[in-house]
Amino acid sequence: MASLPVFDRTGKEVGKYDIDPVEIAPRINKQLMHDAVVMYQSNLRLGTAKTKTRSEVAGTTKKMYRQKGTGNARAGSRRSGIRRGGGHIHAIRPRDWTYRLTKKAVKLATRMAVASRLADDEVTLIDDLSFAEPKTRDMAAIIKALNLGGKSVLVAVKGYDAKVHKTIRNMADVSVLPVGELNALSVLRPRRLLMTTAALDALRQQAPVGKQSS
Repeated sequence: MASLPVFDRTGKEVGKYDIDPVEIAPRINKQLMHDAVVMYQSNLRLGTAKTKTRSEVAGTTKKMYRQKGTGNARAGSRRSGIRRGGGHIHAIRPRDWTYRLTKKAVKLATRMAVASRLADDEVTLIDDLSFAEPKTRDMAAIIKALNLGGKSVLVAVKGYDAKVHKTIRNMADVSVLPVGELNALSVLRPRRLLMTTAALDALRQQAPVGKQSS
């Protein structure tokens, strides 16, 4: 059981939050988290690399010189892959790099990622995160008060809030996601995870994969 300090927006500790990482994920499987991260990274690849074959490069298809009697090795078109400016012999073609793990594995990897951040004391809890109007400087002040400046931070909130997202979207190395849209890559990539207590409550209320909520 871990007892995490809860801070307000000024950086003052206002309470404690008791949680056992086992509630989020019964165990940590590093291989599963690795597989999920690799999947997300692979799905980000565009796969648009392409080179031209000899049929696609510009140039005449006329034989360069007669077959015999010149003393040179026989040669065909200038488009040949063994000549400068010719096409590639094994040309690179556009490729789709996307693939999917099972939904159960993806959800479990996400919960394991959060549980591992909790176990490693890499989660900062804040009691509330709301803004009267979107102002980046307000969020920058909160980041500074919580001693998170100079670090990459993921802010996890209970649900989508337009004002919160507009406040954070222009900040370097700071991103925001509703707890329902977290994934293993988004949780593990930043140095710190900043969560509202409501977001952590929502995550705890979700039944672990393979079990039914009581």
